[in-house]
Amino acid sequence: MPQDLEPRLLRVFLAVAEELHFTRAAARLFVAQQALSRDVRRLERELGSDLFVRTTRQVALTPEGERLLPYARRVLDAQEELRAAFGRPRPLLVDLNSPGLRTSSLVLERARRLAPDHELMARFESGLTWAAAEMIAGRLDASFGRYAGLAPSLRARLDHQLVRYEPMAVVLPEEHRLASWEAVPVGELAGEEVYAGAGNPRTPEWTDLARQLFEGRGVRVAPPAPMAVGEDEFRRVMARSGRPVLAVEGFPAMPGTVRRPLVEPVPLSPVSLVWRKGLVHPILAVLRQSALELAVEESWWEVPVDGWIPAIDMSMASTHK
Repeated sequence: MPQDLEPRLLRVFLAVAEELHFTRAAARLFVAQQALSRDVRRLERELGSDLFVRTTRQVALTPEGERLLPYARRVLDAQEELRAAFGRPRPLLVDLNSPGLRTSSLVLERARRLAPDHELMARFESGLTWAAAEMIAGRLDASFGRYAGLAPSLRARLDHQLVRYEPMAVVLPEEHRLASWEAVPVGELAGEEVYAGAGNPRTPEWTDLARQLFEGRGVRVAPPAPMAVGEDEFRRVMARSGRPVLAVEGFPAMPGTVRRPLVEPVPLSPVSLVWRKGLVHPILAVLRQSALELAVEESWWEVPVDGWIPAIDMSMASTHK
């Protein structure tokens, strides 16, 4: 065992251990794959053990690699704490999901007021599933969305805090038969195809929420639409389709449409603050405090008598407020 072990080598090891893929690990660290492989071999020489089993088809940890993994995480976490204690921390990269969706924006605004000397940088990944992969890869620190809708393999590497049960709505073309109603009962959409992001690899958690809401009510999730990047393109594609769009009540208005709350039942979209397990950053605590304060002040956890939330979301949220 060497007297001094470079943290950089442990960082390389951790990236490969989490990705189980040398090319993805190199991209995550912004280094050449050749340099990354060289550092792995150097670490293996210094420790006197093989850490990975490499084949043409897959990469796996050896028993010694499995043994090193928790130690590497603790060392790198301690290094991050030391850097934060004696220097200005790097910016916290926070995904707000989509521009114009107010819950995440309000939390970020509160955090910036509470920590004016620190930098919180906003990103817009437009889907928690996509953002989850970015968080696990270390390219993003925190995001907002429906945690229970993530695949179990992603949830296992993330932590979360419930922020809000956000009332859901439907965006209708102005000429739609329900556009004049003040609120739309879910059952009145029977026979309709409602767009809920089907086929979008960034947002399967939203599509799953829609399917659960529509099940047994005669409403269908609309087939995939062309992938639209940006608000203007999304509005154009939705205008061409003429289909209702499942949204939340704070969804920004689109020309030629009206947004109506859904009732009977009142469907609620669970929004959590989500971050990578083991993340050490002094501003994460401020972000969590902001989310908690707003949830209490704005009664964001209240569920109306006829509120609807999937059972899996309720069970996961009960211990993460």
